[in-house]
Amino acid sequence: MFGNWLKTTVLMAAIVALFGVIGSYLGGANGMIMALIFGGAMNLFAYWFSDKMVLRMYNAREVDEASAPQFYATVRDLAQRAGLPMPRVYLIDEAQPNAFATGRNPENAAVAATTGILSLLSAREIRGVMAHELAHVRHRDILISTISATIAGAISALARFAMYTGGRRDANGHSGNPLAGLLLGLLAPVAAALIQMAVSRAREFEADRGGAEISGNPNALADALTKIDHYARGIPLIAAEEHPATAQMMIMNPLRGGGIANLFSTHPATGERVARLRALAFQKTENR
Repeated sequence: MFGNWLKTTVLMAAIVALFGVIGSYLGGANGMIMALIFGGAMNLFAYWFSDKMVLRMYNAREVDEASAPQFYATVRDLAQRAGLPMPRVYLIDEAQPNAFATGRNPENAAVAATTGILSLLSAREIRGVMAHELAHVRHRDILISTISATIAGAISALARFAMYTGGRRDANGHSGNPLAGLLLGLLAPVAAALIQMAVSRAREFEADRGGAEISGNPNALADALTKIDHYARGIPLIAAEEHPATAQMMIMNPLRGGGIANLFSTHPATGERVARLRALAFQKTENR
C-alpha cells in the first residue's frame, strides 16, 4: 500500500516539475508561475465538472432501488462496508463489460457499469468490480487522475507553443535556441503521457487491493478481471473510442494496443493484477 502511494507521489511531483520547466523555458520565473496558475485553473474546472461531463459522454442513465434493485443493493452494501456515503448509481447501455467511478469527492461520487458487465459476471464478481470502483472513491483517485490528465494536456499545449516560438526572448529580443524548442515540443508531451499513464497504473493496483479489502474476496475481483479481459477484447466501447482520455477511468482499458503502446497503457497487465489478487487471497487464508 505505502509503495503505491509513494510511487504516485513521486510521479505527480515529476509531472508538476515538467510543467514548471516548460513554463520557465517559455517565460522564466514568471512563465513558470503563469503556467502553474493556468494548470491549476484547468484542474479546478475538470475536478468540479468531470463527473457530469463523463456521464454525459457515455449516455449513462441513473438507476435506483426500483429500476435496478440487485445492482443498487450491491453498491449500497459495499458503500456501507467501505464507510462511504451512498454514491449515485448509473448504467450504460454498452455491450463491452466495463465500469468506472467519478465525482469530485466521496460526497459527490457516482459509479457506473455497462449492461455488458452485468450480464457477463456473477453476483460475487460484480461485487468485486464495484468494490474496486468504491476503492477509487475512497482513495480520491478521481482527483489524482484529473490532475495528472489535465497537467499532461497542458504540458502538450505549452510544448507545442515552445516548439513554434523558440522559448522566451533575451534582453535584445532574440528568441531562444530553436533546436531546444523543437526537442521540448517533441519530447515533453511524450514524457508527460508516460508519467500520467504510470500514475494511472499505480492507482489501479491500489484500487484492486482496496476493492479486495472492501468486498472481502480478492478472488472474486481476480475472476472478474479475467473474464472482462477475455470478453472486452472483441467488443468495442464506442464512447471510449470517441473520448480516449476517459479510458483511464475504466476498470479495464477499453482501448486495445500492443508493443510500444503498452508503455502508454492506462492499466497494468491483467495477469499481474490477477496474480497480486491471488496472493492477497492466499495471505488471507494463511492468516485465518
